[in-house]
Order: sequence, then structure tokens, then C-alpha cells
Amino acid sequence: MKPNTSAFVALALLELFATATVINISLCNGTSCIESEREALLKLQHDLRDPSNRLASWIGDNGDCCKWGGVFCSNFTGHVLELNLQNPFSPYDNEAYQRSKLVGKINPSLLELEHLVHLDLSGNDFQGIQIPKYLASLVNLRYLNLSIANFTGMIPHQLGNLSNLQYLDLSGYNFKLHADTISWLSGLSLLKHLYISSVNLSKASDSLLVINSLPSLKELKLSFCKLHHFPPLSSANFSSLTTLDLSENEFQGQIPSRLGNLTSLKYLDLSFNQFNSVVPGWLSKLNDLEFLSLQSNRLQGNISSLGLENLTSIQTLLLSGNDELGGKIPTSFGRFCKLKSFSTGFTNLSQDISEILGIFSACVANELESLDLGSCQIFGHMTNQLGRFKGLNFLDLSNTTMDGSIPLSLGQIANLEYLDLSKNELNGTVSEIHFVNLTKLVTFRANGNSLIFKINPNWVPPFQLTGLGVRSCRLGPRFPLWLQSQKKLNDLYISSTRISAKIPRRFWNSIFQYWFLNISGNQMYGGVPKFDSPSMPLVTNLGSIFDLSNNALSGSIFHLICQGENFSKNIEFFQLSKNHFSGEIPDCWMNWPRLRMLNLRNNNFTGSLPMSIGTLSSLMSLNLRNNRLSGIIPTSFNNFTILEALDMGENELVGNIPTWMGERFSRLIILNLRSNKFHGDFPIQLCRLASLQILDVAYNNLSGTIPRCINNFSAMATTDSSDQSNDIFYASLGDEKIVEDALLVMKGFLVEYKSILNLVRGIDISKNNFSGEVPVEVTNLQGLQSLNFSYNLFTGRIPDNIGVMRSIESLDFSANQLSGYIPQSMSNLSFLNYLNLSNNNLNGEIPSSTQLQSFGGSSFADNDLCGAPLPNCTKKSVLVTDDQNRIGNEEDGDETDWTLYISMALGFVVGFWCFIGPLLIKRRWRYKYCHFLDRLWDGCFVRKCY
Repeated sequence: MKPNTSAFVALALLELFATATVINISLCNGTSCIESEREALLKLQHDLRDPSNRLASWIGDNGDCCKWGGVFCSNFTGHVLELNLQNPFSPYDNEAYQRSKLVGKINPSLLELEHLVHLDLSGNDFQGIQIPKYLASLVNLRYLNLSIANFTGMIPHQLGNLSNLQYLDLSGYNFKLHADTISWLSGLSLLKHLYISSVNLSKASDSLLVINSLPSLKELKLSFCKLHHFPPLSSANFSSLTTLDLSENEFQGQIPSRLGNLTSLKYLDLSFNQFNSVVPGWLSKLNDLEFLSLQSNRLQGNISSLGLENLTSIQTLLLSGNDELGGKIPTSFGRFCKLKSFSTGFTNLSQDISEILGIFSACVANELESLDLGSCQIFGHMTNQLGRFKGLNFLDLSNTTMDGSIPLSLGQIANLEYLDLSKNELNGTVSEIHFVNLTKLVTFRANGNSLIFKINPNWVPPFQLTGLGVRSCRLGPRFPLWLQSQKKLNDLYISSTRISAKIPRRFWNSIFQYWFLNISGNQMYGGVPKFDSPSMPLVTNLGSIFDLSNNALSGSIFHLICQGENFSKNIEFFQLSKNHFSGEIPDCWMNWPRLRMLNLRNNNFTGSLPMSIGTLSSLMSLNLRNNRLSGIIPTSFNNFTILEALDMGENELVGNIPTWMGERFSRLIILNLRSNKFHGDFPIQLCRLASLQILDVAYNNLSGTIPRCINNFSAMATTDSSDQSNDIFYASLGDEKIVEDALLVMKGFLVEYKSILNLVRGIDISKNNFSGEVPVEVTNLQGLQSLNFSYNLFTGRIPDNIGVMRSIESLDFSANQLSGYIPQSMSNLSFLNYLNLSNNNLNGEIPSSTQLQSFGGSSFADNDLCGAPLPNCTKKSVLVTDDQNRIGNEEDGDETDWTLYISMALGFVVGFWCFIGPLLIKRRWRYKYCHFLDRLWDGCFVRKCY
């Protein structure tokens, strides 16, 4: 080739390259994308509500759709290749997550984006529509994510046409999506990542067999799918699988040993099933396994029998929640030099803590970041071996039987962020030295120990905590001023810590920062000041606790209730009981919309009940007991439609018991209106309270009769509590279990119930003016343990069948006008240990039984009764029953009772002429009588009665 020819060719190539570059730049930086695709995106936007303006850049006159948020185009063709409208979930700000959802439907214009290879619509709200079948026409898709987007119904099998898919996520929520078969998956031969968690596959018996046919699959997540059958699997097609998540299903029995053939596995999660055992040895085949979770199954035996000793690549090993799995941690675990997270919480592990730390103190100590041994049978003293675990950031040793003091070496674990030593038997002193290098500490809990904190009042901690719990430790008597340096603290439990001091104003001004605050059970005093910063927000989506109960706080609560709306709108459980607060209850409760429990018991509140309390439609428990409240129950209280416990006893409330209580409080378990000034009848509407277990209207001015519909209290009629918890439980928040408590008069004493409250059944209507008979229907309430009708005006007899109330422990009918004998069936009340029938008009002999004779004479005093424990009966002073007459006659032998014979003769004469006389006088009556006899004879003849 000639030189000038070569130059010409080089020049031509240079020019061609320059032209291509210009064309490329033109395509990359053009003023508009493909027009049809831009229009398609605008139509898609039109059918979506966007409350947080995530699609603000999607403007019609903005021609370049490739610059719109979530849209990515080809640099060469301008076609839309990727549409990412994902709404990422944030566990720390659920409100923001909900607010940022795109809401509506998917416009079919999406099909115009035919070059689309990546589509992500996850985390939005498509309002329960089915997954559109037409998505299967986007045949170039390699990535499809429709997870947690509120799709419902059957997963369309047409998705099996997307043969280029490598990533598919259809994970749902609460089984809104389902599939009767997933055979369509077999067409996705290129699929590497498959996530279909929380999809109901209970009818898709082919699930695992179909998935096993996918040759390229690397990650498989099938958690929470209602799977229960584990079919035989060939290892051939699963040979490339690195991740397998079968957690939260319904698998039972032995963990299949054929899982040991999946030798490429690095991640295996079988947690939250009902596996009860492991075939020894097969786990050791998984040499590359880095993550293994067997937690919350029913594994039995010893940890050493699981055959885990060869998992030298393991980084995360979770065995917690298997309460029949015990024994000791094998010494071979000391060779897990890559172990970062280890958990045996809530197992039956029984081992000395120093032995465990010794096993892990070699190479494991260098890597271990998380150690959970909580709620095990760990015992012994913590030792200075703790100081070797330099990388530890999570340590849970709660709810064991460790004792002794906390070693000073704890302060050397510089990476420690979470430390829980609660519910042990630890003692000794805690000082600043224990925290000297814990600059990263965020949560510290030592609740339920006997630790004594001796901290210099001027100490400035090296950390900024978000959570602190030292319940029942000795923190006082002075208020710990170092708490005021904790600017991020939002979870504080310092109840029963012997603080006897005035609450500093700086602490009052910081209360708006708390999610959970419990300073109860101390002797803190002072009033609630006007807050300097009432607008400081409390950012939380969790149920919040605010407990100042059982202190010596006084004055008005106006500033606490009516200031800081951003604070009050988040509180769910609010307790100020057992203080000295006074004045009227403020009328600002409309600012507390999430409140579920309000307890103002045992204070000095006066005045009427504020109407705004009735705006608390989420209220489940209201306790205003033992104040000086007056007036009537506001009609706004009928908004408490989910109320379970109402205690307004020991006040000065007046008026009738509202009839709407029986109509609106359908879930009510406890109703206590004791010691007020209510009058009028017992509302028959209360009989609708089928869930009622405790009714106390004693010490009022109520009158009239007790309605016979009282047997509609069906919760009092049952003695079966096998399916019930012992307490009335509302929530577990932080370290707190929120349960109901109640003060009840049982067996003549005021008793506080809490841990077994849900097992208690009782009725107390004493000290009123009720009259009429004791309704026999009350004996249908066979679950009752306490029944008190004393100090009323009841007449008539004690129900004969009262002995069927076998659960009764306390029975009081004293100070009424009851008459007749004590029913013999009362001797069947084998659980009865308190009885008072005194001050009535009862007569006869006390039935003989071990139970009744065990009570003192005062239980039967001021009647006309006899027999043990009273003096023996005499004939002249006792009115006897028919049975007693018969027995008495047999004992008297041949002594003739002429009065009886004369009475019988006189009765016969009167009876005879009362019947025969009219027949002789009235002809019509004779005719009717003979006609009756004829019909009777004919009937007998036909039936062969003769």
C-alpha cells in the first residue's frame, strides 16, 4: 500500500471514529427519550397516587424521560431499560415508609417499554389487585421484583414465559398471594435468584420438586409459605445452590439428611419449623457453610449430638428457641475460628459461664461479635476472661442463674454496643471503671439484680445510650445526674431503684424524647412544671410506655397532659397511679389518640370526668379508682368499644349505671364501680356482657331486683381455663410486659391481682338495697370463685342447687332477709373456704359435711339454725323439712301423732265434696265429666291399656 493511501485510510478511520463519537454523544445527551416510551411512563404515573412526590421529576414538558427518577435508558438507543420504583422499607421510620408508597394500579402502557430488562415495583401499594398477566409480555426482563406491594390472589402462570429472568421476587405479606402449582417455574432455566416468601404454597405439592429442576438456581427463599412436605430431591440440579431459606414453615420430624448433598450451600435457614432431630453427621458434609439457623424448632438431646464440630467455615450459628435442647457447648466449638455470631438463648443449655468463655477464648474470641446465652441454665461467676473478646458488640446473658459481681474487664470490650445482664443473681458494686472504654455502648440492661451503683455525681459517661434498664438495682437515693448527659436516651427503666429525690427540671424537659419511660416504685417527689420545649417531637412507631406510678409526685398534671402534642400522640400506656396528684383531670385527651391504657388510680383528683376522655377510642383499660371524682359518667364514654377493664371504684360518682355500657362494652372483662353513689336499678342491658369475669358494684345505693338474665355472663359460667393465659395481657414493649391489675374484695379482704387475674371470677353487689329473691340463674355461673350478696334486702330461700357451683371459694349472703333451710347441696362446695350466712332468717339444721362444719359459729350467727358448729337442735325451736320429719318419726318409734290423723280425715272430706258437690248440682259438668271418661276409656282400649 502506498504511503499516501495509508494516510488516506487512517484519516478515513479517524473521521469515522469522530462521527461515531458525535452520534454516541447525541444519543446520550439528546433532549428527549423515545416519545412512545415517555408517553407510556406518563400514563403509568397518571394511575398512581404519589403522596411523597417521588415522581416529581416526571413532568410532561420535560422531554428527556431518561433523566426522570427511577428511569434508566440505553446510552445508544435511548430505550428505557430499567424502571426502579422500589419503596425501600425502613424499620426505624414506618410512617415515612407508608407515606412514600405509590398507590393505585399498573397501567397496561407499561407494555410499551418492550426493551425493559429490569422492573422493580416492590414496597408499594397496588390495593389488592392481582399481578397483571400482561407482565409476561415483557420478554426481555432479566430482573422482576414485585415483593410486598399488596398484590393478592393467584400468581399468574404466564410469568413462566419470561425465559430470560435471572432474578424473581414475588415475596408477599400475610399470604395474600397463593399458588396451587408452580410448575410454570420450570420454564425459567436461567433463574439464579428466586424469592417467594410469605406466599401460600400449601396446595402446591410440587413446589420443591419443580424448583429442583432449575439448573442455574443459586439462591432460594421459601420462608413462611405453609410448606409441610419435604419430598425426595435429586442433588444434581441443586448442586449450585448457595442459599436455602425454608424458615417459618410447617416441616416436622427429622431434618432430611439429603440436604447434606447440597455441598455448595453457604447459607441454610431452617428456623421456626417443628424439626425435632438431626441425623448425626450429614451437617459435617457442608464444609462451606457460613450461616446455619436451627432456632425455634423442637430439637431434643444434647448440642453435641447435632454433629456440628466440622463446620470450620461457620460464621453464624443460631440454635436458640429449642427448649429441649441441652447439654453443654462442646470444646470442639473452640475451633470455629471464623465464628462471628453464636446463639443458644432459650435452650436448656446447662454450663458454667467461665467454662463457656474458656472454650471461646482462643481463636473464636478474636472474631466473635455477637454472643447470646440468654434464658439458659448458665450458672457461676463471670470472670475476667470477658476482656479477651475485644470484637464483641452484642452480649446477652440475661435470665440465667449467674451470681457474683461484674468483672472490671467488662470495661475493656471497646466495641460493645448491647449488653443485657437482666434477671440474674448478680450483686456487688458497679462503678465508672466498668464503663471506662465502652465508648460505643448503646444499650445496657441489668434489670432484676441486686447491683449497687456507686457513681460519682459529676461523672460524664463515655457513651451515649439509647436504652438503659436497671430496675430493682440500687441507683439512689440521689437522682443520677449523669442521665442528663444522655441526649439520645429514649428507653429508660429505673423503677424500684430507691431514688428518693426531687425530679430535676432538666429531666422533666427531656421526657418528650422517650419511647419507653418507667420510673415507678421510687419516692420521687415534686410537681410537673411547665415545659420549656413542649414541641420537641417523639419519633417512634412503636407502642410507647410512660409510667410514673408509685412515687410521691404532687400537684396538677395539666402541663403533662396538655403540652407536647407530638409526645402525647404516640403514648399507648400511661400510668400515674399511687401518687399525690390533685386538682381536676385536664380536658386535653383528644391529643392522646393511641392511648390503650390510662391508670390514674390512688391520687387526689377531684371534679367531674372530662368529656374528652371519651375520644380515646383505642382505650382498653381505664382505672380511676380511689380519687374524689364526682358527677355522672359522661355519655362520651360510650366510644370505648374495645374496653376490657373499667375501674372507677371509691369515688363520689352519682346517677344511674348507664344502660349503654351493656350495649357498647361488648369486650368488657372487669367492671368495678364499687363505693360510689350510684342509684337506680341494675340495668338489664348489662346481661349482654358475655365476656365479663369480674363485676363489683358494692357500696352504692342501687335497688330493685337482680335480673334473671344474669346467667348470660358466660365467661363466669366456665371452669375451663386451659386455653387462657393467667394474666390479662396487652403488649410486650421493650423490657415490659403490659398486663392488667385489679383490686378485688375476696374472702373479706382487699386483694391485688395481676399475674393470675385472668383466672379470677367474682360478683360483689353487697351494701346496696337490692330486693326480691336470689335468682336461681346465678347457680349457672359455675366458674365463679367469689359471690357476695351481703347487706341487701333479699328474701326467699338460698337456691337449692347452689351446690353445683363447685368453683366457689367465697360465699357471702349475710345481713339479708333470707329464710328456709340451708340447702343440703351446699355440702358439695369442696373449695369453699369463706362462708357468711349470718343475720338472716334461716332455720333448721346445718347440713352435715366436713366443709360446712369447718367454719366458726359466726358464719351462721343470728339465724334460727342449729347443729355443728352451733349447739345441737331442740324439737321446739326448729322447723324441720319433710325429710327431717320422716327421720324424726322413725326415731320416735310407735308414738301416735293424733293431730296428723285428724288433719288427714278433715282434708279428705273437704277434698271429696269440693269435687263431687259441683257434679251433683251442675248437669253440664256431669256431662263433660262422663264424656271425658268415655274418651279416656276408648283411648286405653285402642292402646291395649286394659
